[in-house]
Amino acid sequence: MEDRRDGNAGGLSGWVAERAGEWDLSGPDEKALQRQKFFWNMLVDYWFRMEIDGWENIGKPPALLVGIHSGAPFVWDAWTVGLQWWRRFGTERTLHGTAHDALMAIPGFGRYFRAMGVLPAAPDAIATALAEGHDVALWPGGEVDSLRPWSERDQANLAGRTGFVKMAIRAGVPIVPIATVGGADAMPVLIRGDRLSRVLRLDKLLRLKVFPLAISLPWGIAPAALPQLPLPAKIRTRFMPAVELDNDPARADDDEYVDRKYHEVEDSIQRGMDALARKRALPVFG
Repeated sequence: MEDRRDGNAGGLSGWVAERAGEWDLSGPDEKALQRQKFFWNMLVDYWFRMEIDGWENIGKPPALLVGIHSGAPFVWDAWTVGLQWWRRFGTERTLHGTAHDALMAIPGFGRYFRAMGVLPAAPDAIATALAEGHDVALWPGGEVDSLRPWSERDQANLAGRTGFVKMAIRAGVPIVPIATVGGADAMPVLIRGDRLSRVLRLDKLLRLKVFPLAISLPWGIAPAALPQLPLPAKIRTRFMPAVELDNDPARADDDEYVDRKYHEVEDSIQRGMDALARKRALPVFG
């Protein structure tokens, strides 16, 4: 399948849209996952010491999983959900992650993301996957969420983007909120860089509204977009009870209803994050 985007877009933004628009529903490459599993197992079990629960809240497929994530462009707490899903379900139940256009367009990165079953965070790609019975994990807050300052690490931020509620209504699927804490410790963001993004015109060129500075290895304090090694972090993740929706497609045009369900999802994520944050033994990497 391919996302048919605006063919009139030119320059860098047009190139990004064109490259990001390439996708299919084949799901994660099983052979690639088998080759990488020892690396990911070590990372998840020993470096991130990941704890995950709430599997009982995931019903029959398909479902739209909605969460928050940290540390873009690598969002370790999103990748770890994907690995744990594969550990539990194998090839029996496909989960597609989603990623920003700018990441899907980068040579090398984009190919790897696609091999792992990642889709562009575009309505047609997500709707098609759900229609085919595949689960999809979506991070509506995008770069605003994943690059929030470390001081806001335990705050759920879906950036006011309600499109995921409309997609779930039209697809007739429930929303499963994902709460997670600890991922921000892998790359603590010092400043968001909203103004810097506008000065560099990244908001126009790449649809990036922030250009943050973070603490990372081996750079120290540097732009968060640089390739980096994650700091050790204790990641805790919980699947929250599903938010059921009225499947009447007309509800997608009811702004009051959509807004209410948006806040229901965001509030559920926040409750989960609050509970997980209370389990910290140490204020950093805990």
